[in-house]
Amino acid sequence: MSADVTKTLERIEADNVKFVRLQFSDIQGLPKNVAIPAWQAEKALTEGISFDGSSIEGFARIEESDMVLKPDISTYALLPWRREECPVARFICDVHMPDGTPFEGDPRYILKKALAEAKEMGYTFNTGPELEFFLFKLDEEGMPTIVPQDRGSYFDLAPTDLAEDVRSEIVLALTDMGFEIEASHHEVAESQHEIDFKYGDALKTADNVITFKYATKSIALQNGLNATFMAKPKSGICGSGMHVNASLFRDGENVFYDPEAPLQLSETALHFIAGVLEHAKSITRIANPTVNSYKRLVPGYEAPVYVSWSAQNRTALVRVPSPRGKSTRMELRSPDPTCNPYLTFAAILAAGLDGIKKQLVPPAGVNQNIFEMTDEERSRSHIDTLPGDLITANRHLLEDTLICNTLGSHVIDGLNSIAQMEWDSFRTAVHPWEIEQYLTRF
Repeated sequence: MSADVTKTLERIEADNVKFVRLQFSDIQGLPKNVAIPAWQAEKALTEGISFDGSSIEGFARIEESDMVLKPDISTYALLPWRREECPVARFICDVHMPDGTPFEGDPRYILKKALAEAKEMGYTFNTGPELEFFLFKLDEEGMPTIVPQDRGSYFDLAPTDLAEDVRSEIVLALTDMGFEIEASHHEVAESQHEIDFKYGDALKTADNVITFKYATKSIALQNGLNATFMAKPKSGICGSGMHVNASLFRDGENVFYDPEAPLQLSETALHFIAGVLEHAKSITRIANPTVNSYKRLVPGYEAPVYVSWSAQNRTALVRVPSPRGKSTRMELRSPDPTCNPYLTFAAILAAGLDGIKKQLVPPAGVNQNIFEMTDEERSRSHIDTLPGDLITANRHLLEDTLICNTLGSHVIDGLNSIAQMEWDSFRTAVHPWEIEQYLTRF
């Protein structure tokens, strides 16, 4: 037994942990877990814990369903909201086959592979996501509604922002779990909020996204609210995004920064941006994975619609925020928080590295409001449009060899199956809008 395992077991005992949650994610990025009593922790940390993967979305067929969860020791954390009633700890796990090989459908493994390719090129990939979410009231039976919990707007304070205490509780819990929180505030729409945490290595950041959503939903429920990361829960208001800030480092230095270059952006940064733009339509299927995601990606709100980039313009798909030096980064503004962060970060990285390898050059940056441009003006500026629905985005993904190879056939087949089933279910459903428009007219 290694020294790290011994130290971790001692910590579990010192924390008086009663149960350990072995957490992993399915293909859609939804957290799953197997709970074990604390006395089983040694087995989990040395041998792994077997489970049946046949019922996990996008995992395995029933004839090859035996899998093993192997905890990542570095992800150990107590669940702060469970501390008083019964101390519970969690590990984020990698999924393996019984013979010890990594499971090719494990989203965490796919991101690890992409990061390994970046490392071979001498790069470390950092990401900093900005997650938005809504807090809605529950009904008398405890079921979720879309009734706002407050009437606040951007950066409002109490008493207008009634969720200030809930946000503070979430921030404190995440801090206890090792997050470095940078800011929290009320967002544009009623009952919409954002909590930002510090950027870091993409694998750790993806782990943090899953933990962030899990913690937020758990603490909201304890306060009689439902936290939803749905992209567009109500029409006529801003949807929730998950802007992804991304940068490459080498030997501790940000390779996107060049103080002598125009905009102080290195050629590497421009190649990376060009690669992301080149693969933007297929990335959309990963970063915006539900039918509802495309209700957010429409003109008139803050979400991007057009394939473009700018050093300032917030209507562009890719923006380069003003800080330079080690903070130099590109911001992809299309992803929403329903995405699987492991797959999304892997796709962004693969596209950016492809741009570097091929030395792609981005088109001219667009500094005017793209939403206010005419179709002719956008055409002259060679500004393309993101897919307008899930099935179109899925088609672009299937046609993109690079992203398909990055995610692997197992995940691509799973994503394709999910998209086809969800689209068929959506297009054959009778929407209340249709009843309102046609029932009495015809």
